[in-house]
Amino acid sequence: MSDVRLHPHPTPAVDRRAVAAAGVTVLLWASAFVSIRSAGAHFSPGALALGRMLAGSLVLAVILVIRREGVPPRAAWPGIVVSGVLWFGLYMAVLNWGERKLDAGTAAMVVNIGPIVIALLGGWLLEEGFGSRLLAGIGVSFAGAVVVGLSMSDGGGAPLLGVGLCVLAALSYAGGVVGQKPALRHASALQVTAYGCFVGAVCCLPFVGRLVTETAEAPPSATLEVIYLGVVPTALGFTTWAYALARTTAGKMGSTTYAVPAVVVLLAWLFLSEVPGPLTFLGGALCLTGVAVSRGGARHRTTTAPPGRA
Repeated sequence: MSDVRLHPHPTPAVDRRAVAAAGVTVLLWASAFVSIRSAGAHFSPGALALGRMLAGSLVLAVILVIRREGVPPRAAWPGIVVSGVLWFGLYMAVLNWGERKLDAGTAAMVVNIGPIVIALLGGWLLEEGFGSRLLAGIGVSFAGAVVVGLSMSDGGGAPLLGVGLCVLAALSYAGGVVGQKPALRHASALQVTAYGCFVGAVCCLPFVGRLVTETAEAPPSATLEVIYLGVVPTALGFTTWAYALARTTAGKMGSTTYAVPAVVVLLAWLFLSEVPGPLTFLGGALCLTGVAVSRGGARHRTTTAPPGRA
């Protein structure tokens, strides 16, 4: 606890670009839950994960060449490999499988236990501390996520297998975030995202046969959704996430994703004709309230100095 100190003067204002990047990430990741539900009708979980990673890897490779960013330094690779295996690999495949059992809103709710694990692991392994506002925001947002999920799952009767798969996805996601944070001290957000995506694609290569077969049989609209998942929520969404994560704590970034279920509800309403009820709107409001609480008090608080750059 020796590195915990009370700042006598206000800390610098929140990085508005990081907040904007986090907002873009929330919107894009929410759209992914809806697209996975749609594309999952034509692609098996592993094939869908591989197709998404290949599309994302291609776009990120092109951007790396254009920006002339080389291979990340050796110190960044442990974190890149951890995030690539757990988040870009295991998380993608398991979430796809879970969404075959659960609707998009319920899946988003269950996956959002991940930020709780992130905050706990970040406070312990990354020495980010356990701020009272962060913990309060987590509690409020988790309550909202539960309300959202229950309101969209026919009274809470979600299949047990689907819930278990989404819990596994949440744990994989949390481990990937905590592994990614130290890598961002040594490499750019683009490098960490791109090479993590490359690692994830390699992990999903055993499904290449299924991807080829299912692509030949799937309608063009489903194939376009796979490409969308790779280009937009993955290549763009994960890069904006890494950009914001490099400029704040893993705990705060994790709690920001509690807004995802609320956005999923709105997108499912618009594109899948799922009309949310009053409880769903209430849960979404609680999710957003929790995010506001967790990000508040940034200028006057007791902080744990996180290792690495701000």
